[in-house]
Amino acid sequence: MANQRGSGRRLYAISVVAQLLGTGQQNIRLYERRGLLTPERTDGGTRQYSESDLAVLRRIGELLDEGLNLAGVAKVLELEMDNTRLRRQLKRARTSRPNKDNDNSDGDGDGDGE
Repeated sequence: MANQRGSGRRLYAISVVAQLLGTGQQNIRLYERRGLLTPERTDGGTRQYSESDLAVLRRIGELLDEGLNLAGVAKVLELEMDNTRLRRQLKRARTSRPNKDNDNSDGDGDGDGE
């Protein structure tokens, strides 16, 4: 059963997520215990998984299918998040910098940097 809280995002119960992904609820709980994902919780403590959580769970499944153990999966997910963060920072830095025709300009206009 999918639920929609105030934000308009779809949230799924663990049983639905397990069925959608073809895995067991215990596996999903294990991934949470290992810190691979953190689902939202209701006031009563019931886990609610977002589309983003489902994407992480799918990625975990792909990495496990490739032969990684959970420690390897955790490291890959961490590196992928770091990579995404760094790419965003680089993009922001590139767009906030004044637009120059030639980054190697030494002021004489020939672009050789000398």
